[in-house]
Amino acid sequence: MKITIGHLYPDLLNLYGDRGNIACLMKRCIWRGIEAETIEFNTGDQIDFSKLDIVLLGGGSDREQAIVCKSLLEIQSEFKDYVEDGRVVIAVCGGYQLLGKYYKTDAGMIEGLNLVDIYTEQEEGRLIDNIVLDSDLVDMPVVGFENHGGRTYLNGNKPFGKVLYGAGNDGKSGYEGVVYKNVIGTYLHGPLLPKNPQVSDYLIQKALERKYGEVQLMPLDDSQEKEANDYIYHRFVK
Repeated sequence: MKITIGHLYPDLLNLYGDRGNIACLMKRCIWRGIEAETIEFNTGDQIDFSKLDIVLLGGGSDREQAIVCKSLLEIQSEFKDYVEDGRVVIAVCGGYQLLGKYYKTDAGMIEGLNLVDIYTEQEEGRLIDNIVLDSDLVDMPVVGFENHGGRTYLNGNKPFGKVLYGAGNDGKSGYEGVVYKNVIGTYLHGPLLPKNPQVSDYLIQKALERKYGEVQLMPLDDSQEKEANDYIYHRFVK
C-alpha cells in the first residue's frame, strides 16, 4: 500500500509547524510498512489532485492566504471534485479559513474556495490559548494551541470537536473546527498531529480505505504521545 501526501504552498503557508504534521503522517505510515511520499507544491506549480491521497493546507498571514487562494481558485473545481470524491484533507488555521466561502478581514474580503459551507469574519481581539477538545472521531482528547483573530461559523456543519478548554471556532459556540466528508479543518496547531496520534491514524485510515477498501492499521507504541496528550488534558481540564 502507498499514500501520497500533497503539501500545498509550504513556501507561503508555513506559520504553524505544518512540516511536523507531514513528518508525523510519513513516520506513522513507514513504521507500519506503508509506503509514503510527500509532494510539495509551491507557488506556480501545477497540482494534479488525482495523484494525491491526503492534502495538507497549512496556516499563513492574511496576505499569504490571499495569494494562495488566488492560485487555488484557478483549480477550484478540481479541488472540489477531490473533496466530493471522499479524499482526505487536513486544513490548519489559515488553510481552515480558506475552505469556506469567504474570510472577511479589516483589510477587505478574501474569497474562499467554497469547498465547505462555512465562513470566517475577523472580530476584535485574538483567541490565543491552549485548547482541548472532545471529538467523536477519536478516543483520546484532542489537544493543541490556537491563535486566531477570525471567527469561523459552521452553518450547521459538523464540528471537529466540543471545546473542553479554550475558545474554539468563535469563542461562543463551544465547538472547534469542521468535519465534512473526509475533510478536517481546525485552528489547532503546535503542530497538531504529533500530540494527537489517533487523529493522524484517522487521516491515514480514511485515505487507505478510499484507495484500497477495508484496512486494519497495525497498532504502534504511542506511550510518549499519550503521555504528552494526557499532561495537557489534566493540566487544563482536570
